[in-house]
Amino acid sequence: MFAQATLTPVRCWLPAVLVLATGTLAHAAPGDEPSPPSSVQVSQAEPDFLFGRPRGSVGIRGSWVFNRAGSDWYSFVTDELTIEDGAFGGPAFGVDVAVSVSPRIDALVTFEYSQSTVASEYRDFVDNDRLPITQETRLRGANISGNLKFALTERGRELGRLAWVPRTLVPYVGAGAGAYWFDLNQAGDFVDFSDLSVFSDVFASDGWTPSAQVFGGADIKLHRRVFLSVDVRYLWAAGDLGPEWIDFEPIDLAGMRIGAGIHVQF
Repeated sequence: MFAQATLTPVRCWLPAVLVLATGTLAHAAPGDEPSPPSSVQVSQAEPDFLFGRPRGSVGIRGSWVFNRAGSDWYSFVTDELTIEDGAFGGPAFGVDVAVSVSPRIDALVTFEYSQSTVASEYRDFVDNDRLPITQETRLRGANISGNLKFALTERGRELGRLAWVPRTLVPYVGAGAGAYWFDLNQAGDFVDFSDLSVFSDVFASDGWTPSAQVFGGADIKLHRRVFLSVDVRYLWAAGDLGPEWIDFEPIDLAGMRIGAGIHVQF
């Protein structure tokens, strides 16, 4: 009786102790600790579409001007002075503001400014001290024009009623007209061909004249609203030199511009 009474509690408690010990060891195992909640937030990618077709754009551009130099004033200064053909080409800076009037057509207002300065001397004459007879010639120009820009392909596609996905590459052509301001200034020493004397003077002429231009290029998408524009433009203009230069025809202000810029759609 005594042995049976002592064995019974041991049989009852032994399984419980084993279960408890096993659970404690399992909880204490370093490899089985529960991981804390993750604090890393997954950012959602920005959608590559717009909510509706753009209403317009604004941009800046830079270009290089290749003057045609087709009037007799250029012939005179390149013959008499050490000014080479193409010397009045140079950089230009422009601003474009566009408003969409149809899916493929924009009304475009452009402003462009350019300036070139050329140092020179007479090719065949020197002064009494046999020193060069020098001058400096500056030609500045600013063009303000209104244009129509026509996209040769669809600029994007609509997804549903709101989403609009822009195309990666959109070629375009355009044309316009406006007003061109020019300022020609030539200062230094000059030869009077009537008696070959040397005198100092400043010859200046400025004014406004009508202008026209055509252009073509492509818009290349860099981001949803940001585009790189690469184009070629040709501008026509001619300005009256006035009484400062006697017997000269209007100065040719025409030329080609090759440039690139960035514009943002809104």
